[in-house]
Amino acid sequence: MANRRIIVKRRKSVRNIRKITRTMRLIATARFQAALNRATASKPYTEKLAELVADLSGATESIDHPLMQTHEDVKRSALVVITSNRGLCGGYNANVLRSAVPHLDELSSRGVESDVQMVGKKGISYFRFLRRPMVEQSTHIGDRPRFDDVEPIANGLMDRFVKGEIASAYVAYMKFLSVGKQRPVVMPLLPLTQDTLGEDEEAPPRRHVEFEFSPQPMALLDELLPAATRVRLFQCFIDAAVSEQTARMVAMKAATDAASDMITTLTRQYNRARQTQITMELLDIIGGVNALA
Repeated sequence: MANRRIIVKRRKSVRNIRKITRTMRLIATARFQAALNRATASKPYTEKLAELVADLSGATESIDHPLMQTHEDVKRSALVVITSNRGLCGGYNANVLRSAVPHLDELSSRGVESDVQMVGKKGISYFRFLRRPMVEQSTHIGDRPRFDDVEPIANGLMDRFVKGEIASAYVAYMKFLSVGKQRPVVMPLLPLTQDTLGEDEEAPPRRHVEFEFSPQPMALLDELLPAATRVRLFQCFIDAAVSEQTARMVAMKAATDAASDMITTLTRQYNRARQTQITMELLDIIGGVNALA
């Protein structure tokens, strides 16, 4: 039977760990609610803007906007991977990276080189471990993304796409569907097409809308297409922030429950060890009394 002092020390350590995980769960819950409010508030605007651009581009004929062109002769693509700066969030980062790496391998098999813009310390560390190249590394955005932080990334991708340096741009992130459902996806960002700006699979089908244009369609699209690209990328960062806090809540709850189970097991072991020691002492006393009788 294990020594009682060792069991007491282990139980104390586990109790301290449980306090930490319980506190981290409460903090993640508070941050999750704030991130969820931001995502809920911004998603209708993002969806409506994408719907408007899709309807406008579908209602006009022979549109030749630079952001909607295809560069078939360019064998280079860009991928923005959104991970977290902190760990202790379960399989959140691993799932995002497991969706990004096969995408890069698939493009490489077609002879397309990829420029990876990694966001988050965990993703940077993983790609360094794999010795995969990264053209840009960002760690300043964190779990509270602002539009001012995301806008330069979107502008850089659009500039490179218009200049013909890249043929496409993608975003690998954890899409937030509900509190109990998140899914790692690789979303096409550029070029803008009816498919990339089309309906969300979770949304109900929309009816066809006819427009009368004032000013001309190209003048409208010159403003709306870049705005839609920036907003869609920003929505990816917001979804990633909500998914990260959700994963951290689940992970910390699992850690707290495991610590509670371990404390129960250690307490049972301590009681058995204490009972065994008392029984042995009683047997020694009884043996001594019998020897003196």
